[in-house]
Amino acid sequence: MKCPYCGAENNHVVDTRPVEEENLIRRRRICDSCHHRFTTYEKIETIPLMVIKKDQNREQYDRNKIMAGILRACHKRPVPVQMINELVDQVENEIFNLGEKEVESSVIGEIVMKYLINLDAVAYVRFASVYREFKDVNTFMDELKKLLKQKDQDESDSGDTPV
Repeated sequence: MKCPYCGAENNHVVDTRPVEEENLIRRRRICDSCHHRFTTYEKIETIPLMVIKKDQNREQYDRNKIMAGILRACHKRPVPVQMINELVDQVENEIFNLGEKEVESSVIGEIVMKYLINLDAVAYVRFASVYREFKDVNTFMDELKKLLKQKDQDESDSGDTPV
């Protein structure tokens, strides 16, 4: 690990802590040359995951594609970037916990929608309209009806009454 301040390769770890939510290890280091402190994060390297696209082509999993899709769905919505990052982490954890070497893009899309519906309903509908390739207004309306039905069910389960 090179020091970000002076570029020296010799440093030592002064503190190590797990970052629970992200399966990371946080390490505080001190450079042996310039004595500056810096933090590094370590993540377990996983076996490359392949995504099976709709046309049956395969490509390597790319977290940035999930992030880009969610950012597009949340465009001009009151959703903090931190919450989007947490959502992507949740999606990624679920994908990797499947334990598969190959995952269909449709499975990834369904996982994204499962978390997105609880984050922002408008973003969910936007994502679903692209992901499910709504062909007409009726398809769009069917998805909205499902969303409203689920919201009503969630409210009745929690004891809240709609205003």
